[in-house]
This record gives sequence, structure tokens and C-alpha cells, in this order.
Amino acid sequence: MTFSCILASLVLAFATAHSVLAAATTASNRHVKCPTGQVTSNAACCALFPMVDKIQQDLFDGGECGEEAHSALRLSFHDAIGFSIHGGKGGGADGSILVFNSTELQFHANGGIDDITARQFPVFQELNLTAGDFVHLAAAVGTANCPGAPRLKYMFGRPPPKGPAHDLTVPEPTDSVTSILTRFADAGFSPKEAIALLSSHTIAAADVVDPTIPGTPFDSTVGTFDTQVFLEVLLKGSLFPGNGSQPGEVLSPLHGELRLQSDFALSRDPRTACFWQSMVNNQKSMMNQFHDAMAKMQVLGQDTSRLIDCSDVVPVPKPFNQNIKFPASFSKKDLQLTCKQIPFPNLATVRGPAPTIAPVPGS
Repeated sequence: MTFSCILASLVLAFATAHSVLAAATTASNRHVKCPTGQVTSNAACCALFPMVDKIQQDLFDGGECGEEAHSALRLSFHDAIGFSIHGGKGGGADGSILVFNSTELQFHANGGIDDITARQFPVFQELNLTAGDFVHLAAAVGTANCPGAPRLKYMFGRPPPKGPAHDLTVPEPTDSVTSILTRFADAGFSPKEAIALLSSHTIAAADVVDPTIPGTPFDSTVGTFDTQVFLEVLLKGSLFPGNGSQPGEVLSPLHGELRLQSDFALSRDPRTACFWQSMVNNQKSMMNQFHDAMAKMQVLGQDTSRLIDCSDVVPVPKPFNQNIKFPASFSKKDLQLTCKQIPFPNLATVRGPAPTIAPVPGS
């Protein structure tokens, strides 16, 4: 082949490659304007915008980071985690917990989610969504109402669930660290991903650990998706907020705050303590780790090649750009640290007397 032929071939190959790249770039940057005025990357997502508005109005009081938002996130986890990468368990993120609620709500680990299931079911029936698409859209939308939360990924197009999940697939506060990590590994998650998912406890509250004090939060800033829970779980405990010690509960540092036995153990176990500690006052890392772990969680058991990325229908959360602080009257001297490999950040202390944390409204 002559030099001119080689050169011509190279030019043709370059032009072809450039055309393919340009076409791919154009496709990736394509936007569709929906009849309702919103812009999305896929026309199939347009139908979801009015549904998001309805979910906000009917479930989340117009867009609040309240009890229903916290519970919607918990419901999505309890739905999806009933899955095993080895097979033989449930269908994962398929909405079975909503459709087969008469079965799954009887599972001990699902205590306390009957209220959010009852709230969601009539809204689900009004929308043209499968149960899996509805449960995980509601979780993403509710979480977006909480300042500091990442904008969660949302995949659309799950088929209806085929049956209920199996019992004993949801980790419980009374479980050992080994048992919890083994269950997460069976669902395909590393110890770091398990801790990342527990970032959800920053906006969570307990209803049934101590039924005398429903709506007891796990940290002092329950309305903000921040790293406060990772700090406060590391503080020395001195009291029980309700009717004495209950299964799954350990001493708490603050009045009105409940500390789960599982969180306490994971924060101090050598397999997870350093990653737990690394989250303290590291908002960006916590957001990124939670976003990625949730993206994996919400498609467990699903054929992702058949799903459409409709993440742009999820509202953009308000940012949280502040440093967290020790609760009033606490400081570094009150920490119980088992990870010595990384330095603990320098944090200020809120001024005033030790606080009493109010229960989550609506519990």
C-alpha cells in the first residue's frame, strides 16, 4: 500500500471515529422539553414530573423533611435488602413490601413501617407506576426534601413484584456486627457500603425500639442530612431516653436521643470504625458514599439494561455547607474512639446547657 493510500485510510478512520464521538456526545447532551415545561434527558421520564408533584403534596406535606420522608427512605431499604446475590431470597428493589404488605409487615424487622405503607398505598394506587418504581421514587423525592442530602439516582421501569421477600433478610439493631456485615455481603455490599447506607440515620427516628417514646431521633439535627449522627454515636452514653434499657438500644449521650446497639457496635468495631470516624464533618464524602450505595441498592435484583435513568425528575436538595459541632456541654473528652489511624477533626461546641432532643413531629 502506498503512503498516500495509508494516509487516506487514516484520514477516513479519524473522520469516522470523530463522527461516532460527535454522535455519542450529541446523544448524551440531548434534552427533551416535557409538556409540563420541565426538561429531561429522556422523553419517557416526562410522565414522572406530575407524579413527583403529587407525591410531594400527598405524602410529604408539600416538600418537608418530616416523618414521612424519613420513613419513605427506610421503606425503600427494607424493600430492596430482601435479596441475595446467591439467589433463593426476594426480588430486591421490586416494591414487594408494598404489594405483599400483609406478609412482609409481619416480619419482626419491619416493625414500625406499617404507617408509611398505609400512607403510600392509596397514592400508589392513583399513579400508573409499578410498586418498585413508586417505592424508590418516593424515597428519592422524600430524601431530596432534607437539606444536605445528595440528589439520589432514580432508575425507571421495574416490572411488578412476583412475590414477597423472605423473612430474616433485614439487619436488626440486636444483630452482631458479623451478622450485619454478612447479611450486607450476601446482598452484594462491602462493609464500607454498609456504613455509607447508615448515613440515612441522620434523618431517622425510632418508633418501636422503645414504644413508649415513638419518633425518637438518632441525632440532634434530624431535619438535616448531615454527619452529626456519626459524631454523636461516638460520644459516651449516660442515659436511656425512655422506659429503661430495651433490646437493640444502648446508653445515649443526650436526653431525647436514642442510640441503636448496632450503630454503637459498628462505630467501634475494627472492621468499620475508621470508615465510620472518617465521615465526621466530611459532608461531601458522606453525600457521595451514600449516593453511590443507594444507587446500587435501588436496582438490586433488577435488569438494569431495561431501566431508564430518570434521575433528573428528582428535586435538587438544599445544600448544607456548615461544620457540625459537638452538642452543648460535650467535647473531645467525651469521645470513645477505637480508630487510631486517622486524626479526629477539630470541632467547636454548641453554646449552652446540654440539650433535650424533641421527638420527630407526626410520629
